[in-house]
Amino acid sequence: MVAWSSGLARRDSNEGDESKPIPHVVPVSAGVLSRVPKSWILLACIGLLALNLRGPFVAVAPLVDHMQAELHFSPVMLGLLTSIPVLCFSLAAPLASLAARRFGAEFAVTLTILGVLAGVVVRSAGGPVLVVAGTVLIGVAITVGNIAVPLIIRRDFAPRRQGTAMGIYTAALNIGSFLTSVAMAPLAAVTGWRLALAAVAVLAVAAIVVWVLAVGPRTAFLVSDPDEASGGDGQRATARSSGWTTFGLTAGFGGQAFSYYGVTAWLPSYLHDELGMNAAQAGAASSIFQILAIVGGLGVPFAAKYMSTTAVAVTLGTLWLAVPVGLLVLPQLWWLWSTSGGIAQGGGITLIFIAVIKLARDQASAGRMSATVQGLGYCLAAVAPPLVGFVHDTSGSWTPALLVILASVLTFFASTTLSVRKVPKGR
Repeated sequence: MVAWSSGLARRDSNEGDESKPIPHVVPVSAGVLSRVPKSWILLACIGLLALNLRGPFVAVAPLVDHMQAELHFSPVMLGLLTSIPVLCFSLAAPLASLAARRFGAEFAVTLTILGVLAGVVVRSAGGPVLVVAGTVLIGVAITVGNIAVPLIIRRDFAPRRQGTAMGIYTAALNIGSFLTSVAMAPLAAVTGWRLALAAVAVLAVAAIVVWVLAVGPRTAFLVSDPDEASGGDGQRATARSSGWTTFGLTAGFGGQAFSYYGVTAWLPSYLHDELGMNAAQAGAASSIFQILAIVGGLGVPFAAKYMSTTAVAVTLGTLWLAVPVGLLVLPQLWWLWSTSGGIAQGGGITLIFIAVIKLARDQASAGRMSATVQGLGYCLAAVAPPLVGFVHDTSGSWTPALLVILASVLTFFASTTLSVRKVPKGR
């Protein structure tokens, strides 16, 4: 078959038709994959990788009671098991961007998958120290993938297909989260929490197998030439990024991430307190907020073909506003607000990632911009669950907590709308 190397379907800077990527090919043994379009294989790789970029740390939440019974973790430590990866997304983002530039995006993806696989195994293998160490390893590995995947999409897809590829990526992130959270508790009831957490490794094994088949062992496991890994992909940016654009996208991503993690952490408790739902009902109800993100992730690239990016941002901001405003005014319609917010949160992260890859002037700039946007944005995300919980506990009411979410949603709305104005319409 034919596979990509570090020049995976890279566009020639002198080529006038940017919709026709020119593959840099490496011979690999012939097989069934040789009959599959290369763009499909790359999308499959991105989808499989994305399944590993949220599921492994989301898997902990349904199993905290089982883990506490055996490991005797304090409530603070149990909270850290889900917040450590988010902190890594922030603190390790500059290092992840450096790794992607110096080693090449393909090798960075390999590091991501193998790091997740190693972290899952370590986390399931021993006592409290190994659980924490494995969680940190998972968080750092995922951070590398967070940076590398947008770079690959920017470099290896024609501009008119980048939005679709990014939509599939973000949709797969949410699919991985949803499937893992649903499967963990029943699986742990049969196998125990250790084997249940270890089962997530199946996704990593599948991802590394497909990745190596797609790019070839040499490209997957050897570091690329530094100049090639970090340099010009030849793509002519339609708009040049500026400090203000980066600042705006960072604020937008921070508002999006803060809102998402705040709602994810406390929506079940809100539904229990305000509407009298039991734990199972509240968990099932809040899952609507998670699974509808798939619609937003896939819908934004489609909408961008017919609407300006400003109009898309305004639509997403309006849908996001429905969550805190709707829960404050008409909590009985929680299902409608969860649906609206789910679409908005899936679409919001997709739109911001599309803006990063289209507004950056070159591949190196895209890496730095992505690291800044994600690093600072996820820093705000890590603050969301404890801050929203603190405001609720201090006030004894959900109203002030929802007003905090409202402020973060307004930040996303205003900053994103102002920052994506120069993103070209996605034809």
